[in-house]
Formats: sequence, structure tokens, C-alpha cells
Amino acid sequence: MKTRITEMLGIEYPIIQGGMHYVGFAELAAAVSNAGGLGTITGLTQPTAADLANEIARCRDMTDKPFAVNLTFLPALAAPDYPGYVKAIVDGGVKIVETAGRNPEQVLPALKDAGVKVIHKCTSVRHSLKAQSIGCDAVSVDGFECGGHPGEDDIPNFILLPRAADELEIPFVASGGMADGRSLVAAMALGADGMNMGTRFMATREAPIHDNVKQALVAASELDTRLVMRPLRNTERVLNNAASERLLEKEKRLGADLEFDDIIDEVAGVYPKVMIDGEMDVGVWSCGMVTGLIDDIPSCQELIDRIMAQAEGILRERSACL
Repeated sequence: MKTRITEMLGIEYPIIQGGMHYVGFAELAAAVSNAGGLGTITGLTQPTAADLANEIARCRDMTDKPFAVNLTFLPALAAPDYPGYVKAIVDGGVKIVETAGRNPEQVLPALKDAGVKVIHKCTSVRHSLKAQSIGCDAVSVDGFECGGHPGEDDIPNFILLPRAADELEIPFVASGGMADGRSLVAAMALGADGMNMGTRFMATREAPIHDNVKQALVAASELDTRLVMRPLRNTERVLNNAASERLLEKEKRLGADLEFDDIIDEVAGVYPKVMIDGEMDVGVWSCGMVTGLIDDIPSCQELIDRIMAQAEGILRERSACL
């Protein structure tokens, strides 16, 4: 299947594994890339630029296919060593970067000079247009269904994707609610050039996370996510658990007086404990509504093969009807 995204990135199928904290390690990125998609290492999961360089090298040992690195720009008192991470990406020969969070303009010159393609993750058309104007090569358009941070506009993909198609000139992929061949065909019908999957790739055999997390995704339905941190305008979609209930109770009780320090126990430093140690209620962790479409834990190869077979079957069937 050829689209503007497959041609730009040099991949077989228009399926991208998004960056995920303490999920996007070399094992998963390599497995997705070997299966014909685009795997992604999560840069800030690595404590230092040197650690990221080592993770890139590990991924190179496992695949000769293209893979990406995610760089998320977060507000912080002590900013990560972004120039160091960029240098590790460039020196490691990585040619695709997924950026997220704040405007990535600060790192674009160094990346573009090295021939790196930049895909910026956006939750609105206006942010997508800004990414296009500063020189990003593509965008990942995140609908309200997505896990993690869906922005504050609450626009689902059935509206957001065709709006993006109306406005953008650069390629874009659909993110949020993507799980199978139906997702891919629908996303492309709405104007996207492919799809980005996060939560669905967590429930694969190669995802280097605790089995408790994978089983929780299989067990959950589309009704089992919650939106937290809305009063702080830092909305995050997470899987419902004891920590999300504690956090939401604090939001309700404190109202307009809520501050980040009030919820720090539920949100700070919890990902290693959840993803690596399997402590499911220690804090909140990102999960999309797509969990309602997850009912097994295949290999990445099995998952991508299944997606493409289903997509091709749908296209053939609809073509015959027409």
C-alpha cells in the first residue's frame, strides 16, 4: 500500500507506532519496523543523551528498516538536554523524528540540516497549520479519542481528520482510536495518509512492559478511560484505576484551588512502576478509548499483517459493491 507517508518514510505500510513513555524501547520499535510499519523509540524515556545513543544502537542491531525517535517538549524547571538528544539522533543516523508537546521549532534546523524528516503531533487544525508553516514534513493528527493528551478542543477524528485534509498541504496520519484495518481504511477515507497507533501496540508480545498492563488493556472496554487534569488545562486520557479515582476526587474537592502539587503523587514518576513493575494502581497512565477494540496480544508482525489483510478485504468488498 503506497501513500505519501510510505513514500516519504521508506516504509512498506502506512502504520506508525507512536512514542510512549516507558513503552517505546528498541525491542518494540524494531518489531514494528521489521513488520513493515514505522517503529519509534521514546527519547525522553532514556535518562541521558548517551542512553538514547545506546538505545538507537540496540535498535540498529535488531532491524535494518527505518525507525523513528520521539522527542516530546515539556514545560519543566530543568529542561532535558534537547541539543544532546538531537545530536544522538543525528549521530545515530536516524532519519525520522516524531515531535510532540510544545512547538519543535528550536530543534528543526539541526534536524533538517541532517536530512531528518519531522512529524509533529497535533490535536487541532490550527496547530497542524503552524507545524506546516515552520517546516515540519508531516503531522500526526490526534483526535479526542486518543490516549495521553488530547488537547482542550475535544474534537473527535470524524471531524478533525477531514478538517485537516481541507487545510493541510503536507501529509498527515490519523492518531487516536486506531486499532485495525477498519481504522486504516476509515482514516484514509477521511483524508489521512496512514495511521499512528499507541495503545494498540502496547498490547503486543514485543512491547517490553509488564503483563499486568497488557491484560488490563485486554480486559478494559471503551468505557474505562477517564479524563484527568482538566482544571489545570493539561487534560490527559488515562485508564480508570484507583489512582485516577483519587485524582478526580481531589479535583472535585479542591475545585478552583487545585494546583499541580495536589496531585503530584498520582502523576509524577509513576511510569516505571506501572510499565516495568506492573503496579497498576500506583498512578495514572495514558490509555486510549481504543482499548475497547483490543481483545488479544499478538506479535507486531501478526497485528500488522492482520490490519493490512482486513484493510485490503474491506477495499475489495466496497469496490465490488460500487
